[in-house]
Amino acid sequence: MNILLVYPKYPDTFWSFSKVLSFVSKKASYPPLGLLTVASFLPKSWNKKVVDCNIENLKDSDIEWADMVFVSAMLVQKEDAQKIISRAKSKNKIVVAGGPAFTTSHEEFKGVDHFVLNEGEITIPLFLEDLKNKKLKKIYTSDLRPDITKTPIPMWDLINIKDYACVQVQYSRGCPFNCEFCDIIIMNGRIPRTKTSAQMIKEFEALYNIGWKGGVFIVDDNFIGNKVNVKEMLSSLIKWQKEHDYPFKFLTEASINLSEDEELMNLMSQANFEKVFLGIETPSLESLKECNKYQNVKKDLLTSVKEIQHHGMQVMAGFIVGFDNDKESIFQRQIDFIQKSGITTAMVGVLNALPQTQLWHRLKKENRILSNSTGENCNDSLNFISKMGNETLIKGYKQILKTIYSPINYYKRINVFLNNYIPTVKVKFSPNSIKPFFKSVWEIGILSNSRTLYWKLLASTFFKNIQKFPLAVEMAIYGLHFEYITKKILANKSI
Repeated sequence: MNILLVYPKYPDTFWSFSKVLSFVSKKASYPPLGLLTVASFLPKSWNKKVVDCNIENLKDSDIEWADMVFVSAMLVQKEDAQKIISRAKSKNKIVVAGGPAFTTSHEEFKGVDHFVLNEGEITIPLFLEDLKNKKLKKIYTSDLRPDITKTPIPMWDLINIKDYACVQVQYSRGCPFNCEFCDIIIMNGRIPRTKTSAQMIKEFEALYNIGWKGGVFIVDDNFIGNKVNVKEMLSSLIKWQKEHDYPFKFLTEASINLSEDEELMNLMSQANFEKVFLGIETPSLESLKECNKYQNVKKDLLTSVKEIQHHGMQVMAGFIVGFDNDKESIFQRQIDFIQKSGITTAMVGVLNALPQTQLWHRLKKENRILSNSTGENCNDSLNFISKMGNETLIKGYKQILKTIYSPINYYKRINVFLNNYIPTVKVKFSPNSIKPFFKSVWEIGILSNSRTLYWKLLASTFFKNIQKFPLAVEMAIYGLHFEYITKKILANKSI
């Protein structure tokens, strides 16, 4: 049996980091972790091939080789996923689809023979058993939450790991919180399930043994959902990192109550975590309460951000405008908060009603849903009727982006961050790390309109704190991407 596993292309967004990849000579940010894990569930005797459309074009010969074509995607990849499905069906191939996009919106896809939905530990064996017995069904779904200690290590040998800027592992699934707009609790539940410490060490060993050194993204939607277990795992990871001379730098996603746990922040610092993404959403207490984000109202948000920065971790964050309680003043309030926080990677988006979320059900009941979500909220797409008025909301949203990603404000934010940040990350020197610097000198220091700000930042950092110099260069490079995407959004005349 020949199995082709295809990963659709991402659109060019804030999250694609397309302008950054050329600086580090990589083709894509992250590999298709889900498909590589699915491959490990399939019989060893089957031939498997992965085509990541973010790396290479899907060829007709790839499809012709396959007996079955497996497609996995997130909602934001929907357009390319449908193209891949249609191409496979045009060659009379059996198409099997799964992943977040299909789990919440399978009815929107045409041409799929078999949907293997929800969590693969449950549904993939059901599919394989029916395939063996020649009794395949259209849809495989389950509400059961599997024991992920049984999840196999991804088949890293199916890709060229050097094509990617960062690799991924998963430690846990589920989140204890109940945010109205979030679809994580729909797909993975509210009781966090974790892998064992020994299991995670094996996953890190697998990456180490294929020669990976650098960034590792722990893709959990809330890495600290089970604090007891994560502290135990981090203790094992710290020991492993020391024994292997710190080959990995980690980034992950967490809830802001991380700032309330000194022990946990210290453990993450010691394990070499350099970045953490937080769902801050809004400085408006009324809007936080509206969306059930009560974990964000317990403590001053700016103080929380600074405490995490003081523990050696760069805070990246998501922000949302368009809550029912938002007034027109929210746009300036968001700008002020982002500038004061020193959060350079500020992913600001318009509220979107993702399929099957509590928000989607509420707005549908109120007859306010306009269209299906694209899955990309960090742009000016809006799929519901805003109480503020859609035109007002989009205009205000664009003003936020225009302001925070103007070169002068972005570089101000870099300086705020560098003043707050106390570095703890252990960084290994590599000749390859010099290339991005010299490329930045040419593209930013000479060619860009930000060159004066760039040279001031580098000079100031070099003389005041040389340890932070590589980070200053990195943030300047990221600024090019944010400016590029912002210009694309501001040029959109859809509303």
